[in-house]
Amino acid sequence: MGKQSLYNVEISVDVKGFGESDSWSHYFGFRKIESTIDDSTGGRIFKVNGEPIFIRGGNWILSDGLLRLTKERYMTDIKFHADMNFNMLRCWGGGLAERPDFYHFCDVYGLMVWQEFWITGDVDGRGIPVSNPNGPLDHDLFLLCARDTVKLLRNHASLALWVGGNEQVPPVDINNTLKNDLKLHPMFASHQTSKCHEKYLTEESTDPSKYLDGTRVYVQGSLWDGFANGKGDFTDGPYEIQYPESFFKDSFYKYGFNPEVGSVGVPVAATIRATMPPEGWSIPIFKKRIDGYIEEVPNPIWDYHKYIPYSKPGTVHDQIELYGHPNDLDDFCEKAQLVNYVQYRALLEGWTSFMWTKFTGVLIWKTQNPWTGLRGQFYDHLHDQTAGFYGCRCAAEPIHVQLNLASYFVEVVNTTADELKDMAVEISVWDLDGASPYYEVTEKIVVPPKQVKQIVEMKYPKMKDAKPVYFLLLKLFRLSDNGIISRNFYWLHLPGKDYKLLEQYQQKNIPLKIYSEVSVSDTRHKVRMTVENVSKKSESTRSVSTMDLGGASGSCSTGKETIQERNESGGLWRKIRSGLDVTRSRGNLRTLEVTGTDSGVAFFLQFSVHTSASSIAKEKYNDTRILPVHYSDNYFSLTPGEKMAIDISFEAPQGSSPRVALRGWNHHLDHAVMI
Repeated sequence: MGKQSLYNVEISVDVKGFGESDSWSHYFGFRKIESTIDDSTGGRIFKVNGEPIFIRGGNWILSDGLLRLTKERYMTDIKFHADMNFNMLRCWGGGLAERPDFYHFCDVYGLMVWQEFWITGDVDGRGIPVSNPNGPLDHDLFLLCARDTVKLLRNHASLALWVGGNEQVPPVDINNTLKNDLKLHPMFASHQTSKCHEKYLTEESTDPSKYLDGTRVYVQGSLWDGFANGKGDFTDGPYEIQYPESFFKDSFYKYGFNPEVGSVGVPVAATIRATMPPEGWSIPIFKKRIDGYIEEVPNPIWDYHKYIPYSKPGTVHDQIELYGHPNDLDDFCEKAQLVNYVQYRALLEGWTSFMWTKFTGVLIWKTQNPWTGLRGQFYDHLHDQTAGFYGCRCAAEPIHVQLNLASYFVEVVNTTADELKDMAVEISVWDLDGASPYYEVTEKIVVPPKQVKQIVEMKYPKMKDAKPVYFLLLKLFRLSDNGIISRNFYWLHLPGKDYKLLEQYQQKNIPLKIYSEVSVSDTRHKVRMTVENVSKKSESTRSVSTMDLGGASGSCSTGKETIQERNESGGLWRKIRSGLDVTRSRGNLRTLEVTGTDSGVAFFLQFSVHTSASSIAKEKYNDTRILPVHYSDNYFSLTPGEKMAIDISFEAPQGSSPRVALRGWNHHLDHAVMI
């Protein structure tokens, strides 16, 4: 929503005749965060500098289960969340107060933090028999730690809210003490006070130094006072796979702010192999029940790692089976990424569709794992992103064009403070033969600030000759210069159909041009990869404007080298060596042409970065990935004639020869660029 302006305050104490005695410094920012319960929706609403912010964020568990809390990992973690366009992180009460570096990078990247104290219904006051009915064993020690934590964190601009506990209110004495210690200064109380806090506010002192904090609301629990039903009942969730269109239905969730809604999160196959023994590389058994639903039975290792299935028998049919029965781990994980993308994009788009009319925010359970879990996550413990990461990035962009999957109306979302003027939406449908049987450009539209506007119905599914599986491309653009403001690509099927035709689509051979521009400073690499779908449009294709996202310009030197087969066995790099075109050029700009004779969409393309090592050394898996890597986008698709630039940055290990590889649903070889 804007730049994060941070300043450094330095305070030192000099003793006359002895010089400096002590000093302290801290980065801080000038901002005002308000938090109140919205009268119309019942959800808690957050304002930053007077502007209401629709919350789209996630639940943060813990950086690392072994408490390896490094500055470098924190920086990567928080930047990942900013890259997803999230604006809030909830530090869940079952975790801990992270180290100051966590909050510093939230300051830098502009994410609000909901900070919970260490009361959680998982271990306090629940169960049969009730565990710890009186909460923490040592109340005085708990409060000592709580006050110390407030002092440690209160100067961070990102800190937005104090919460007593997860799904549980602290014991009465602790709760009352926290309410009193965290009472608001009169300057902040008038706009942020709910009735339950009024009796704790007094005018006894306007001196800010008398307050432990004084600037942020304290809420007694994650299901109270504007969250879920506001009364502490278990009205968060659900936590399983859903039909994508369900998120757009008014009946899906009743309350204004959902602090936890979760789903699946299987990582890529390379992570499974890198973190589990071969016994864990087997995929779930798909058991078909009498009622037609599929029950997934995972192997014991997946079960131990808390695997969430891609089906919910009796409620949701298996979403991986929509694409055809998975043959092996690679096939399963690739299809899982398709589902991950669709699932989380739909979740956020569905919530955003009801912005301010029904909802004020949502936090996804959860964004990451402190260990190698196999459930809700947008990047795994090794820091490789799932496709759900980029589904969120797409759905949560500040200005966004989307398809309402329940009504099939195109909507434009404007979460900014500025009115969108002189805009139009281009709607194009592409079939599996590379033709565009449906094309429409809307009239000029205006979208007020902080609103969702319904634009036009997408009528292709109602057409007589509609294909059972098709692609939809939406572009929101400025009429003055045709500049693309938002782009959104869907793969869809007609009601009652599935995506099994996409298995045949894997045999398509789509020609591509890949331009690369590389900048290296010591071990820091920055690469701009521009990919162009150069396939010819089918005769029935209407003229559709192409996208320009800053592709490499100027003359590009072109070179092709065939790399000779070496004594490497199996895995990713065996496939690469078997028939790979690799570009290498002395100049900074390089071009690679991937030959192909078919016309159509280059579907679900994914970049990855590797060392030159082999994936398989004898029978032990050798992970060749360089991680973490920051991508401006990934898991993307290009219609005929489209071009997209992807910025990639990473630190390469000393002495390595990194390669940027491109794979896709209908690109079976890794087309790599040597750096």
